[in-house]
Amino acid sequence: MLFKRSLIQELISTAAGAFLILLGIVIAQRAGNFIRLAAKGILPNDAITTMLGFNMVKFLPMILSLALFLAILMTLSRWYRDSEMVIWFSSGLSITSWIRPVLTFIAPVIGFILILSLFVMPWATDRGEIYRTQLEARDELAAISPGVFKESSNGERVFFIESFDELGNIVKNVFVQTLQHQKLGIIVAAEGSRYLEKNDDHFLLMKNGRRYQGTRGTAEFSTTEFEQYAIRIEAKEAKQRPPSTQSKSSLDLLNSPSSTNYAEIQWRLAIPISALILALLAIPLSALDPRAGRSANFVLALIIYIIYNNLLSIFQAWVAQGKISHLIGLWPVHALFLAITLYMLYRRGHQLPMWPAIFRNSWLKLKQKTRPIAQTNHKR
Repeated sequence: MLFKRSLIQELISTAAGAFLILLGIVIAQRAGNFIRLAAKGILPNDAITTMLGFNMVKFLPMILSLALFLAILMTLSRWYRDSEMVIWFSSGLSITSWIRPVLTFIAPVIGFILILSLFVMPWATDRGEIYRTQLEARDELAAISPGVFKESSNGERVFFIESFDELGNIVKNVFVQTLQHQKLGIIVAAEGSRYLEKNDDHFLLMKNGRRYQGTRGTAEFSTTEFEQYAIRIEAKEAKQRPPSTQSKSSLDLLNSPSSTNYAEIQWRLAIPISALILALLAIPLSALDPRAGRSANFVLALIIYIIYNNLLSIFQAWVAQGKISHLIGLWPVHALFLAITLYMLYRRGHQLPMWPAIFRNSWLKLKQKTRPIAQTNHKR
């Protein structure tokens, strides 16, 4: 039908725009965090792009789920605002007629989210942890950035380089401060480079510089000029940590039953399930109330999305701690919001107010009781 084709076309364009905006926000937030770590010397500059890529793959299912929810909500809200819904309703359609085209639109995206959540997301988490371990195993020279003072892990050395050459193999204006046996040493050189011996020992080879050595707090310092001076760089051994639950594959979680593994596998399933329920919930939420304003339904939708995800996180923690059986798991949260979705669809389909009659009658009685008091005070 005409309305199905026009709805799906607008949903695709709106979802693409919402996805790009959300992706840009997440990239800006994560990139800012990684740049801050690189500025402090905690993260090497050449590792920012790789870590950012792993993080984007990890957050991709949540971004797609939120993009679907916002796309359906914004599209149908615009139809209500521009009175297009009135035309469709007057032609004999009901609000439930929008369920099928919405399901047609979200079905391939939900399938893609399911694949990402069950297989791609744990793989990205695992590769990110492995890469972080490899970064920790790199020696102290690998994390040096031009213009930043870098302290060694044992606190006995401080490195500073001003810049690299065009090829990046030779550094210019090297500064090294050492503290050994209560002796303070300062080395400055015009240039330096990494040097590898045959026994795989790494050295920082500096050329054309000076070395100052003495005792701190005294004026006794000796000065030595050199053409070449080498400092041995100690290799670091990263601690081998066991793989986290988030980095395990879904098959490994199923083969090793435990409360933590059950909680993780149910969380991965909860992402596509919640995306489906939220997409259906956006249909009745998009109905605009002229008295409430245009942003009322968006505020309500945001509150519902936050509550839904927080409840899922709480139930996941309870399952992991053994407070709730894994057979119950996160299903009560899904059942609750599915019931809310069906209730709202029923009320909208029958053109009934969203609140039950008992709350509405109580509100009317309260207004009738307070009206004479307000009129008496006005006369006085």
